[in-house]
Amino acid sequence: MTAKSMDERPKSFEVTNFAEEPRRITEPGRSARVAALAEPVLASLGYRLVRVRISGSAGCTVQIMAERPDGTMRIEDCEAASRALSPVLDVADPIETSYQLEISSPGIDRPLVRRSDFDRYAGHVAHVEMQAPIDGRRRFRGELIGTAGECARIRHSDAAATESSEVLLPIDDMMEAKLVLTDMLISESLRKSKQSQRKGD
Repeated sequence: MTAKSMDERPKSFEVTNFAEEPRRITEPGRSARVAALAEPVLASLGYRLVRVRISGSAGCTVQIMAERPDGTMRIEDCEAASRALSPVLDVADPIETSYQLEISSPGIDRPLVRRSDFDRYAGHVAHVEMQAPIDGRRRFRGELIGTAGECARIRHSDAAATESSEVLLPIDDMMEAKLVLTDMLISESLRKSKQSQRKGD
C-alpha cells in the first residue's frame, strides 16, 4: 500500500475532539516522556494516544499505539502519524539511545486507558492489575459491566465463596488494564472491520 499525505486521509475519517479525554492509566519514566511529546501531535491529526511502550536497550523499539475515532488505525494512518512524530522526537530526543519508531493500532486485546474505554467495551472480559491490593488482591479478571463514578465495574469469575462477584476498581489506581482475547471479542472486531471497510469504499 502506498503512503498518503496527511491531507489525503480516508473520506470516512472525521477529526473530532475525542482526543481531549485524558488517559487515566499512563506510563512511567522514558515512556511518559515520549507520551507527552506524542499526544499533542497525534491529537492535531485527529488521532489519540493509547499507549507508549519501550522495549530493549541498545537499538530499542518505541511502540506508540494510537487510534481513530472509531477505534481503528489503518496503515495509512500509521504512516501519517509516523511522518509527523519522527521530526518531533528527533528534536526532543527523549530516548538516550538509538531506537526504531513503530506506530500501531491498539489491537484486539487492547489496553484500556480512558474511562470511556471501560464503558465502550462493557460485556467483554478484561484483566486488571491494581497498584495496591483491594480486599487482599491486585489482579482481577472478569466481565466489564461499565463504570460507576471513577471506578470500573467488573464481575470477576474467580471470586471466592465469601466475596461478591462484582467489584468496583478505581481507574486511577490501576497499573494496567486490557481486554482478554475471546471469541466474542474477535467476532465483534471482525464485524467492525467489515463495516469500516464498507464506509471507506
